[in-house]
Order: sequence, then structure tokens, then C-alpha cells
Amino acid sequence: MFDKILIANRGEIACRVIQSAQKMGIRTVAVYSDADSSALHVQLADEAVNIGPPPSAQSYLLKDKIIQACLDTGAQAVHPGYGFLSENSEFCESLAAEGIKFIGPETHAIEAMGDKITSKQIAADAGVNTIPGFSDVLQDADHAVEIANRLGYPVMLKATAGGGGKGMRVAHNDAECREGFERASNEARSGFGDDRMFAEKFIEEPRHIEIQIIADSHGNVVYLNEHECSLQRRHQKVIEEAPSPFLDEATRKKMGEQAVALAKAVDYQSAGTVEFIVDAKRNFYFLEMNTRLQVEHPVTDLITGSDLVELMIRVAKGDTFPLTQADVGINGWAIETRVYAEDPFRNFLPSLGRLVYYRPPENDEHVRVDTGVYEGGEVSMYYDPMIAKLITYGADRGEAIAHMRSALDRFIIRGVTSNLSFLSSLVFHPRFVSGNISTNTIGEEYPDGFHPADVPHEDPSIFISVVASMIRGYRDRAARIDGQLTGHERRVPSDWAVVMNNEVHHVTVVAAQGGHDVIYNGKTYAVRSRWEFGQHLFSGTINGNEIFVQVEREDQTYRLFHSGSQVDVKVITPKTAEFLQYMPVKAPPDMSRYLISPMPGLLVSLAVEEGQKVNAGEELAVLEAMKMENTLLAERDCVVTKIHFEPGASLAVDDKIMEFE
Repeated sequence: MFDKILIANRGEIACRVIQSAQKMGIRTVAVYSDADSSALHVQLADEAVNIGPPPSAQSYLLKDKIIQACLDTGAQAVHPGYGFLSENSEFCESLAAEGIKFIGPETHAIEAMGDKITSKQIAADAGVNTIPGFSDVLQDADHAVEIANRLGYPVMLKATAGGGGKGMRVAHNDAECREGFERASNEARSGFGDDRMFAEKFIEEPRHIEIQIIADSHGNVVYLNEHECSLQRRHQKVIEEAPSPFLDEATRKKMGEQAVALAKAVDYQSAGTVEFIVDAKRNFYFLEMNTRLQVEHPVTDLITGSDLVELMIRVAKGDTFPLTQADVGINGWAIETRVYAEDPFRNFLPSLGRLVYYRPPENDEHVRVDTGVYEGGEVSMYYDPMIAKLITYGADRGEAIAHMRSALDRFIIRGVTSNLSFLSSLVFHPRFVSGNISTNTIGEEYPDGFHPADVPHEDPSIFISVVASMIRGYRDRAARIDGQLTGHERRVPSDWAVVMNNEVHHVTVVAAQGGHDVIYNGKTYAVRSRWEFGQHLFSGTINGNEIFVQVEREDQTYRLFHSGSQVDVKVITPKTAEFLQYMPVKAPPDMSRYLISPMPGLLVSLAVEEGQKVNAGEELAVLEAMKMENTLLAERDCVVTKIHFEPGASLAVDDKIMEFE
């Protein structure tokens, strides 16, 4: 076995590889940019080597620096994780030239599957179902429109070297086709250095289902069942699960056998994933093959009892894969949610900064957290804003969902905004619970974006009873302070008013063994908890049912989070509540005169000039962040009076890009 390996990556996946390597007794080397000098993967590795400035093009994408790090530290092999150089054939060749093993497939397989046009032809030759399309390179936007009309709308425009949702657009007409071609090719050029595009027929109501394969260097290939990855936003996966609630055993077998056939056609070695699109009648078509470890590999780990990272390392060393296809079963159900530093209520814009408080749920037999951050660390503007992958496991799908709901309630992140509310809303959504999902689900259910109103709490009395118990406990503690004047001791009333969503709810709170009884609307809620003032998580029971509510306090206001819902509440005396209706409400400042930068990023282009009249919905500017282009639109009819920045400028959050009248 290898004595020492280098991980050519960062964040969560670097930590994940280090974990498996250490379990195998292998020493590890981390590489890091200046921005990652104190990152978690650097702390976990046995050695660490600085490879350059923060931008990935000047650090994690520089194969020469990574190879030199291998030579300097004596690393015998490199695990690339996913992203960066994980599917770069030139990197593999350069490693081989230095006698360093690449923990992944051979160069010829990466090259064959890395180009979507070539891979589609190979798949067809291997007997794999493929989507009708135009496999040659699209010359320009006009050519794209011509081909789209030939295939018939809708069509999918794809970059040949794309991935991770970048370089992809769906077009339903000529106008969308032209715009989609330009946007997707720009993203591909920026993200992958290759702007070649092709087109294929877009399958409506599709499901995205992948087959996980593992192959060794001795000709053995098996498939480790599937991942369902249909819940996507902007073509990026949000929730994955294994197995799929949609597949039957016959379809699973056919998809698995075709995935194995494709792997054998390119003499594949290592872990890989064959992606399929599946229609409502379980017809399936090849999309692409990812010649690397997948982000969602933990769900496969849990239902098969395998460790894909360990298997990749053993295959790279030349070991024979220990399982036959007959040995592979499905044991239980696993679900993964991707926790990102992004604001779902602001169109999912990245949220950057320091993790002031970070408490993921503890790992146990039902919960697994793969993370690359820690409390006090920073989410950088230079890289993907993933905080963690939250994975839950159960005997069946219902149990896995229940564990996921509880784990999301217990996942505490402060300092940056996260998408926890959005994830909770999805795992509670009837379509997800029923398994009736497609890649269109999120767009259909949240057509105007995600808003607090989209996650109304199914039982607001939970918030009311919890906060009432909290305040009563705090006041009781204050009343027990020593040194009070005899005969004038502080007395705690039982009657309170809870103000939530501008509504006043009157409650009576009575002390009880282990907590309080809260009487609200004629019902008694037995709230039992050991919560203490200042704790971020209220854990306990209500009428015997386990409950976890996140708590954040600012002055007299408590922000509570549960099941995806977030509310701001105050607890006041009934007399104060009477006067509350007479208090004036301070109006927020009018910022409609400005186009504000919603996040740090690069101003790619301006679509308007000073003095120009624009209509609501028209494009104003394009801002790039995390290698993704974000189009900023006019919210109303207006005239541009002043432009403060030119294309190429680096913007900070809340920078005024332009003014209107």
C-alpha cells in the first residue's frame, strides 16, 4: 500500500479523503492557497504545502506546483477529489512522467469521457441508450438556433467540457436559444477554458439518476446501485438519495448493465459515475460519465457498506476489487443535502464571511456530516460556498427523511447565511415525501424564487409555547438572585403576550417538573427542556414529542428556526401589548433608486448606458461570482441616471452599481 498520498483539493472533499487515508494508515499531504492557510484540511493532514495565491487558477489548478509538492514531500500518489484537476488528462500524464500514481482512471478514459460529444458516440457504440441530438460543435448562436429548430424545442445547450451545472441552458424558443448559447459558452470559457457547445433534445419531466460503478485494473467492473439526483436548482444538485424511489429492479439492472458496458468500452479503472436522464415511463438515456469521485458518494457508502475513497486507493495500488455483482445489495436508505453559504431569500446569492458559530449535528448511526469548515473559519469568495454535506440513514425512506428533518433543525450556523431553511422546506414538501419529483420540481414549486412565505410552519403553537417557556425560565432564574430586599422580592407573573408576525398571542405559563405548562387557545402544551439562557439550541419535548428549535437573540427579539420556518418573536406583558398598537413603525429607507451589488463579484458587462430608459425585467448588468454568471434585472420602469462602475470592476456587497430616476 502507499505510504503517503497528496490530496490535490481543498474543503470538504480533501477532509473526506484524509479521513479514509488515515484509517488505512497512509500519511497525507495537503496543498493550500494563501486563502486556505488555516483551513481544516490543512490542519488534518500530516503535512501541508502552500501552492500559491487565492484564485484557483493560480493555485489549485496549477499542476506543476502540485507535482512539485509531491516530489518535495515524497508523496507516491495523488487523490484529486472532485473539481479542479480531477478530470484533467494532462495532469495525469504529468504525474505518470514523474512516477506518481493518479488515484483515478487512466488518461485514455478521462479523455474519452471528458468530451461530451465523443463520450456520446462511444456510449452509442457500446449499446448505451443516448438522447437524440446534434453531436458536432455549434459554430455560433445562429447555428445553435438552426440546430434547435431541426431537433424541435425544447433543447438543451451544453458545453462539451462543462460540469457542475455550468455551461448549460434550456431553450424553448429562438430568443432563449441565442441568449442561452452566449451565457453558457461564456461560463464554459471562464470555468473550463473551453467554450465549445453542442445541443440535444431536452427530455421534459426528466429525472436525473446515476449509476455508481467501481472497476479495478484486472477487468472487474460492478455497479453499486444508483443515486437519485433530480432535485436541482440551476442544474446543480440540492438533494441526493440512494436508492431511487422511482426505479424498479428491472430498470435498475438494465441501467447498471449499460453503465458497466460503457466502463468496459473505455477500460475504466477506479470509481466513476454514469449519469442518465429518465422519463416518466422509465426510459433512460445516457448523459455523461464523471470520471471521478462524486459529491454524493456518501449515500452509496451507506447503503452498500463500502468506502469508495478507500476502494479508489486500493484500485490505484493494483488491488483486486473484493466484490462481485452478486455481492452488491441495497441495505436501507440514505439521503444527502448540500449545505451552502448562500441566502435562499436573496435568490441564493453567496454569503461570505466568518463562521461565528458552527455546530453541525453529531455523527452517529443515522447522521453523517462531511465538512471542510470549522467555527471561526471563513467562507472565501474564491471557492465553492459549500459548508458541509449532511447525510442521514434509515431502514427505509421514511426513516431517512425523519432523521434528515431532525438533523437540519439541529444544524446551527451563524456569521454567514445558509440554505438550511430551503433544505428543510424541500424535505417537508409533499412532492419530495411522495417521491414524485423531477429536475423541474424546484422551478415549478418556487417559480418566483424562495421566500419566507413559502415555508409557513405547520403548527405555530410550537414557536409560541417554546418561547413562552424560555422567557418564563429566564425570569424565574432572575427572581432567584440573592440579595433582594425582604418583602420586595421579584415576582414572576404567569400571564404573558407573545408577539409573532405582528399578532399578539396571550398565554399562561405555569412552572412544572422539568419545564413549564403553557396554556394557549385553551390547550395545554407540556414543554420540558433543560435549555438555559444563551444556548443556541432549544432541545426538549412538547407533549412528549421531541423538538429542536434554534434560538438567536437580539435585544428583546428572539429569532426561532424550526422545520425550515423562521420567525421573530417578542414576549411582553399583557399591559405592554395593549400599548404596542400605538407604537409607530419606522419605514425602511427607499433603495429603489439604486442597483445594488447583491454579493462580492466581478462586473462582467453592462447592458445599459446613462440616460437610457429601461423597462421592468430588462437586463441591466451581469455579475460573476463562484464562476457563475448572475444577470441583474430592472425591478421597475426607469431611466439610468448614473453608472458608478465599468465592466471588469470587482464589487463588494451593497456597492451601488448605478442610479435611476
